[in-house]
Amino acid sequence: MNRETPLAELVGGMAMPTAHFYIRNHFPTPARDPARWRLRVGGLVRRQLSLPLQELLRMPSEVRTVTLECAGNGRALMQPRVGGEQWGLGAVSTAEWAGVPLLAVLHRAGLDSAAQAMIFKGADGFERGLTLAEARESEALVVYAMNGELLPRQHGRPLRLIVGGWYAVASVKWLTEIEVTDRPFSGHFQTEKYVYQWERKGGLVSEPVRYQRVRALISEPAPDALVAPGEVPLRGYAWSGEALIKRVEVSVDSGCWQPARLLGGPDRYRWRRWELIARLGPPSRRVRVRARAIDEAGNTQGDQVEWNRLGYGNNAIQEVAFRITPSVPMHTGHSRPPALPALGARLWEGSPSDTPASL
Repeated sequence: MNRETPLAELVGGMAMPTAHFYIRNHFPTPARDPARWRLRVGGLVRRQLSLPLQELLRMPSEVRTVTLECAGNGRALMQPRVGGEQWGLGAVSTAEWAGVPLLAVLHRAGLDSAAQAMIFKGADGFERGLTLAEARESEALVVYAMNGELLPRQHGRPLRLIVGGWYAVASVKWLTEIEVTDRPFSGHFQTEKYVYQWERKGGLVSEPVRYQRVRALISEPAPDALVAPGEVPLRGYAWSGEALIKRVEVSVDSGCWQPARLLGGPDRYRWRRWELIARLGPPSRRVRVRARAIDEAGNTQGDQVEWNRLGYGNNAIQEVAFRITPSVPMHTGHSRPPALPALGARLWEGSPSDTPASL
């Protein structure tokens, strides 16, 4: 099941309602009974663990708002076209996640002196790895809740990994096993897929997909919206896995770049809302708006990205066109999503629907 979030739903609050969160799975969704679930921790550890879900629930937990983005987000816009899931720009969403720090789980097992890396294994057969240094830096969580409710089945119930700042391929769903090793993982989804591949000087150069590339997304007005002349709010989200967002700039009809106002506090692991109020008119004309983000490491967006064979990391500047129309109230095609439930409310009393209400 692969479904992206329509840009019309990327509006309102910091987190997306679960029903509108994008979905990316490589294999059929496994069906497992949470009551019989075990998280096994083995390999180069002093104590082999087999943790039932209830034991993880008793461990000290953390709640963190994290943006997940598929590395293939924007693949459909690359030229020349490449194979793979043809995502537009909606393979990104943000949620509030609750779970146990990965390092706390590893501490319970106790690491051997030779331990350097981990392999995370999902019940669907998907496997990815992190080094211990990467796990520490990303503050990875083993999570069991999303937006105050039990994880939905399509998002990894009962357990998944959340790796802040990384493309979502690192956040393994339906987590069943953590194997601690003395070397980085070299499996299919680590070294053959989810790598940037460029043809240079007659050879193939590869680089692993890791941090989310810096990006600004325009969420309103929607493409082809009808907008009344006057003061028009231009809004969206910006994020970067490598550093905090420093600024967002907006250009109207190829004009100079204007600074947008950043909303909310800075956080490297979640997107940040931005806004610019533009005075637009006269009516009966088409307006083109572009936005770009710059992070504190100096990364920014260009008109195009360097083409790669698997179509990853396309963070080229987005352009949205809409029409100024007289005597028409402001219309962007958006509606504000419902408020999220308080975290922990009825967390383990039943479960939400496995099927999104709408996407």
